[in-house]
Amino acid sequence: MPRGRIRARLRWSHLYTFSCYKPSATEEGPHSIEGHGHSRVVHCNQPLMHKKKPFKYRSNYISTTKYNFITFLPKALYEQFHRVANLYFLGAAILSLTPLSPFSAVSMIAPLAFVVGLSMAKEALEDWRRFMQDMKVNSRKVKVHKGEGVFGNKSWQKLQVGDVVKVEKDQFFPADLLLLSSSYEDGICYVETMNLDGETNLKVKRALEITLPLDEDEAFRRFTGTIKCEDPNPSLYSFIGNFDYDRQLFALDPSQILLRDSKLRNTAFVYGVVIFTGHDSKVMQNATKSPSKRSRIERKMDYVIYVLFSLLLVISLISSIGFAVRTKYYMPDWWYLQPKNTDDYYDPEKPGVSGVSHLVTALILYGYLIPISLYVSIEVVKVLQATFINQDIQMYDEETGTPANARTSNLNEELGQVDTILSDKTGTLTCNQMDFLKCSIAGTAYGVRSSEVELAAAQQMANDLEDRDAERSTCSRQKGKQQEIELETIVSSKDEKDHKSPIKGFSFEDGRIMKGNWLKEPNADVIMLFFQILAVCHTAIPELNEETGIYTYEAESPDEGAFLVAAREFGFEFFKRTQSSVFVRERYSASGQAIDREFKILNMLEFTSKRKRMTVIVRDEDGQILLFCKGADSIIFDRLAKNGRIYEEDTSKHLNEYGEAGLRTLALAYRKLDESEYSAWNSEFQKAKTSIGTDREVMLEKVADMMERDLILIGATAVEDKLQKGVCVILALFL
Repeated sequence: MPRGRIRARLRWSHLYTFSCYKPSATEEGPHSIEGHGHSRVVHCNQPLMHKKKPFKYRSNYISTTKYNFITFLPKALYEQFHRVANLYFLGAAILSLTPLSPFSAVSMIAPLAFVVGLSMAKEALEDWRRFMQDMKVNSRKVKVHKGEGVFGNKSWQKLQVGDVVKVEKDQFFPADLLLLSSSYEDGICYVETMNLDGETNLKVKRALEITLPLDEDEAFRRFTGTIKCEDPNPSLYSFIGNFDYDRQLFALDPSQILLRDSKLRNTAFVYGVVIFTGHDSKVMQNATKSPSKRSRIERKMDYVIYVLFSLLLVISLISSIGFAVRTKYYMPDWWYLQPKNTDDYYDPEKPGVSGVSHLVTALILYGYLIPISLYVSIEVVKVLQATFINQDIQMYDEETGTPANARTSNLNEELGQVDTILSDKTGTLTCNQMDFLKCSIAGTAYGVRSSEVELAAAQQMANDLEDRDAERSTCSRQKGKQQEIELETIVSSKDEKDHKSPIKGFSFEDGRIMKGNWLKEPNADVIMLFFQILAVCHTAIPELNEETGIYTYEAESPDEGAFLVAAREFGFEFFKRTQSSVFVRERYSASGQAIDREFKILNMLEFTSKRKRMTVIVRDEDGQILLFCKGADSIIFDRLAKNGRIYEEDTSKHLNEYGEAGLRTLALAYRKLDESEYSAWNSEFQKAKTSIGTDREVMLEKVADMMERDLILIGATAVEDKLQKGVCVILALFL
């Protein structure tokens, strides 16, 4: 493998949205980025120029702590006296220093100092742990160009703007980088942005074509360039800048930017130049200061303190009023108190002063109605709980080797306080592990295995049947037996094997179309077209596992990976991609021999959340131009031709069944194109692609929509997003 590169021979290989040609710097033109908010200048591979103004930027050192040695005492005290109880005890401690206090001031100050000191010590410990985590991140190593084409390890915190770095597979990006090249020849790389936006699907980034030759260490010996771009800002999905390189100016966009804290996946290595460091990086721009987190119990305790203080005030007022009355009317008769020689606090002629002074004394005396020890107990319990959480073996993730980490113990009691269950598709209830489970082809449903949702519902139905009264009527017994028979067909897959498919991403079972048996089906030609769409309509890259001899796929999403694995198991193995073609090996054919077919990629319109569909236009070996499309059923059905709705009714019924079973569905369709029709459309498409203006995306969408019409429905797929452990049990309770 020369120079350690992946020799897939991919040169701008149609992997990008609306891509069908080599991008160049002149098509969009460089952005006009002069003015406020766009003043950053980065001298690539010249970090020494950034040590003096106006090019002196922040270091790559980051800190997420709440305090430092100077601010800890004032900030921590401010936090502690946000508590109502602490404010009350502080007031009581101050009053205990006056002559009105019924006992020593130490008895009030010592408990308060202990409670506040313990809480501050806990805050200091947790902030110290944050500091240690920051130091661990800041001390990570990355390869940096040191000069003369030599790369050496350097800690993250010592990185500077302009440094050229080499990031290897499964490493995090140490700063915001401009992608220069990658191990793939067309300069693409796959990035996991889970730490930024929670998405587990991989994102594709691509380098400018002009920097693709910078594919090895030696190539950076004389590399220089200048980046002019926007100032630091928190927008993760936008970037405006120009790259001045080799006496040419190139426009930059977010597809060339690698953000800090995202991870390089499925790519051996990438080269990049540092643009934003430390707290200037977009992820740190989005980070907020560690807030003062207070749990519901603590807020409820404040309410209890208000109630207790009100009760204390009422008791003290009653006591003080009684004392003032007795001082005025009864004290003159108490000769043993010598009222003529008394001070103002016990002067019968000043009962109001006596009452107020007694009120202060009563508040201190009855102050133990508010339990200061309760706060001590809660603080100790929280610290111990956080320790137990960190050591809980059941919260240890064996796959990543990550234990639980309680960064703060203030919210321990919030754990497990489930009020509302919200289901979504981002991994809250699911593992984001897709398995091809069922499909509908030419109006016929295939796939006999049941989903986890169906099994959970079936189990709940079985439990309900067992709990029925044994003395049911004969009619009820017959009905129950009929239900049990229907239930048996669902539970059978669990009772028979209850095993997970050994093939990751493929849990399909149906002998009618497995192992080449689809050739015997009535609609074999439609089934073959269905499998071809699965094997061709995607953006993935194949990788051969030399140990097993099986191809695995680097896909942007787990759904796409599951489709390719399914196509491979059905006998349509995607095994090679070039700059303009996709190659599929068909293991089963009428002749009985494997056939390698080439599909030339003419255009590819990628799947987006707005389009909800993906289309690829190919030319097969017979010269026929075909449009393959997959997408949401509502989108596909609206674009069907009159003669393309033969299987619509049956497919809709199957889609509803798959949806009720908790499966994720996509509809598949195709269209045959005439040469003249395609040429006319492609001309319009190229014109929209090379246009300059704010309405460019609108024009592209309009032109794409013109082609994605008059489709012929073939079928639909159903994949299962595996549920997290224990979710099936919860789900069964709600069914």
